[in-house]
Amino acid sequence: MDVVDAHCHIISEDLTAYPRAPLGGKQSTWAATRPVTAEGMVSRMDATGIAQAVLVQATTNYGYDNSYVLDSTRRQPDRFVAVGTVDPLRPDAADSLKAAVGEGGLSGVRLFTSGSTVPTQGEWFAAPETHPFWEQAAELNLPVCLQMRLGAATAQLTELLNRFPGVTVLLDHIGYPDIAASPARAGAEVAELAVHPGLHLKLTHRNLERLQDAGERAADFLDPVLGAFGAGRIAWGSNCPAAEQSLPELLALAEQVLAGLPESDRRQIFAGTARRLYGSLGTSGS
Repeated sequence: MDVVDAHCHIISEDLTAYPRAPLGGKQSTWAATRPVTAEGMVSRMDATGIAQAVLVQATTNYGYDNSYVLDSTRRQPDRFVAVGTVDPLRPDAADSLKAAVGEGGLSGVRLFTSGSTVPTQGEWFAAPETHPFWEQAAELNLPVCLQMRLGAATAQLTELLNRFPGVTVLLDHIGYPDIAASPARAGAEVAELAVHPGLHLKLTHRNLERLQDAGERAADFLDPVLGAFGAGRIAWGSNCPAAEQSLPELLALAEQVLAGLPESDRRQIFAGTARRLYGSLGTSGS
């Protein structure tokens, strides 16, 4: 089966060429204890049978310096595309975004509004100062990965999607829905967001582990979400090496949880959606 990893991170061993500059000044634990270089990621991909991957900027190691994901993609364009982190609040955010994309540049961007080193959910991603950035992203048809938590900022996300219906947003980790508390309630809350056609979901171990724990009740989440979004708006990502498991284990987890889906849905989730979002990946695995 063709597989594209829509969410993995790389960190260089060369601190001179690629110095650390984590957002907020705090490096994440995983970046410090289990980093993986671009070459190491290729080795893991080969061992797992993964054709291509989306290199998502390690914000908790490099902040807004996208040099390593860009350089790694330029060295191996047949295996990688680059998603960089940007600051949409800067007055020149729109112009900078336009300059950063294109051949040899970014294929997408990521806004890191909440995570392991940013426990308080930020609402700044929908502030009026960011509107030129969002307008430019829509004009460029550039996917924007949004790392955020539903509930705490769902109102801001909805406001943003209503204001910019032409923008493509890929919700990292599906916004951390509380599947453990109630798969059915979490599924219903996520499914409501499908009315926004530009919104896509990134399915990772942070969701899949909860679905595995839910057993048969996993369908209470998956059925309404798939029914509302369709598999063509859902992409699998490993989150390697932020996840503690190995890349083969992360892919096996996804395959196990999604085993009951139609083959056509699985093809979309494991590769098709990512290939449409990031056209430079091509239409099929090499």
